[in-house]
Amino acid sequence: MATTPPTAPPPITALVLAGGRGARMGGADKGLQMLQGRPLVQHALQRLRQQSLPPAHVLISANRHRAEYEALGVPVLADDWPDFPGPLAGFLAGSTHAGTPLLLTVPCDTPRFPLSLCERLAQALRAQEADLAMAATPERDARGALRPQAQPVFCLLRTTLAGSLQAYLQAGGRGILDWSAQHRTVLVAFDRADDEPRAFANLNTPDELRAAEAGPRADQAASRASSSSN
Repeated sequence: MATTPPTAPPPITALVLAGGRGARMGGADKGLQMLQGRPLVQHALQRLRQQSLPPAHVLISANRHRAEYEALGVPVLADDWPDFPGPLAGFLAGSTHAGTPLLLTVPCDTPRFPLSLCERLAQALRAQEADLAMAATPERDARGALRPQAQPVFCLLRTTLAGSLQAYLQAGGRGILDWSAQHRTVLVAFDRADDEPRAFANLNTPDELRAAEAGPRADQAASRASSSSN
C-alpha cells in the first residue's frame, strides 16, 4: 500500500534580533561586536543558512546603525515603538513584514545555536498544533532536579499572532513568556545526547565576548564566574 509522503512545513522567515540597548555590553550595539573577525550578527546569519530546515527568508531587527546592518545584504526592520521596548517589538515587526505563515526568531548574541533549531521547532509546532514553539534547555532547580528552562527568544510563531502582539504591547506588556502564556505554546527540549550543552549560551558582556574569543575553556570559565556573581 502506498504511503502518503509527509507534507512540507509552510515557508518560514527567520528574524535576527539585534535591536536592544546592549546595556550589559556597555551600551554598544551588540550585533556589531566582533567575534573571530566577524560581527556577532554575521555568526547568527551563517547559522541560519546552515539549518537542516533553512528558512525561506531572513531579516534583521535593528534600531541603530542601520547602514552597517544593511551592508550585510539582509533586509533590516526597526521597531515601531520608542525606548527599546524589548524583543517582542521585534517579534511584531517581523510578524508584520515576514510574508510567510511562520516566523523564527533568534538573538544576535548566541553564535552557536543548534543547526537543527528551525526543523525541531517546526516539527513540534505542527505535531502539537501549537501557536508557538519555544526552545528549552535542561536546568537544575533548587532541589537539583533537571527541568526544562524556556529560551524564549528562540521561538517559532505563527505570524497571525501579530494582532495579539500589538494589543499586548499597547497595554504595556513586555515579557515574552507572559505574552506566550496567552497562546498554545509548546516547549521543545534540546537535551539529546548529541546536543551541544552550551549551544544557547549568549554573549551579554564584554568579558563573555573576550572569553569566547579566547576559546571554549575560557568561555566556560567566564560563564561560571558570571553565574556565581548573580
